[in-house]
Amino acid sequence: MDLTILWFWIVAGLFVGYFVLDGFDFGVGMALPFLGKDDVDRRVMINTIGPVWDLNETWLIVAGACLFAAFPEWYATLFSGFYLALLLILLALIVRGVSFEYRHQRPDSRWKAWFDGMIIVGSVVPALLWGVAFANIVQGVALDAHHDYTGTLFDLLNPYALLGGLTTLLLFFTHGVVFVSLKTEGDIRHRAQRLASRSGILTIVVAAAFLLWTGIAHFSVAFVILTLLAAVSLIVAWLANRRGAEGWSFLFMALTIAFAVVSLFANLFPNVMPATDPANSLTIANASSTTYTLTVMSWTALIFLPLVVLYQGWTYWIFRKRLSRASIPADAAETVVG
Repeated sequence: MDLTILWFWIVAGLFVGYFVLDGFDFGVGMALPFLGKDDVDRRVMINTIGPVWDLNETWLIVAGACLFAAFPEWYATLFSGFYLALLLILLALIVRGVSFEYRHQRPDSRWKAWFDGMIIVGSVVPALLWGVAFANIVQGVALDAHHDYTGTLFDLLNPYALLGGLTTLLLFFTHGVVFVSLKTEGDIRHRAQRLASRSGILTIVVAAAFLLWTGIAHFSVAFVILTLLAAVSLIVAWLANRRGAEGWSFLFMALTIAFAVVSLFANLFPNVMPATDPANSLTIANASSTTYTLTVMSWTALIFLPLVVLYQGWTYWIFRKRLSRASIPADAAETVVG
């Protein structure tokens, strides 16, 4: 296989891993005001992702590094043209990470409420803007002959892209709520199941609209097949949640996101950054590094990527037990109204 094609799909796989794993992190954060009836509930929810959220975000770092090394022209155009959007994502991720670490440092209820709000915002912004970014990439953006983006941030906020952002936001929200039901027991588990049933219906409708719009505008056989797989997976996930089978629901939500991301990359191929003027588009051929660089990267990935996957799998296995309100120490559950 041509190394440029191989690395195109490796980058796609890394983004699949990131959206599947950090996606439910975002969902848990967004669900705090809906499922967190009090501080103990919110603490339970945060603890479900506490051991893994930072590990999940490493997939983004690896994806960005591989994009920089394998397709430097793509990286340069993407990060310069989408600078403000990506900066907002980065700031939101920083705010969310800081909030996880600091919300429990003081018992003051207002202190915790402030950081809970930052977790919610830090989850909503990336969940929305990642969808906006990828929708714009699939749709095509204004690039000049030097592959520089000539539009503005507001050009990126077009109806199609916003629908894409709403789709990822709802997918991640439902994914996260299902994860809460999978990782908890008691009343919060049952409330999460009910919320996932309601949000799942809205997710199915919005996702169907976005994928239908994409299919009409950028039809391909591969996209249709992958879209159908994503649609079936989403419906199965919703049905499994209705039956109380959280494990199967979570698995099929993960498959839904995976098929959806792969379908977008399949729609892109062999472009990596389509332009409104096709003559200015970036492709895997004119955006890639040298063969030598891609060869070295391939051997490195062959050695280290399986180790990363094994380590992450081991981490999830170690922290596989369900949590409940009884899991929260009494001193951690106390709040002091200032």
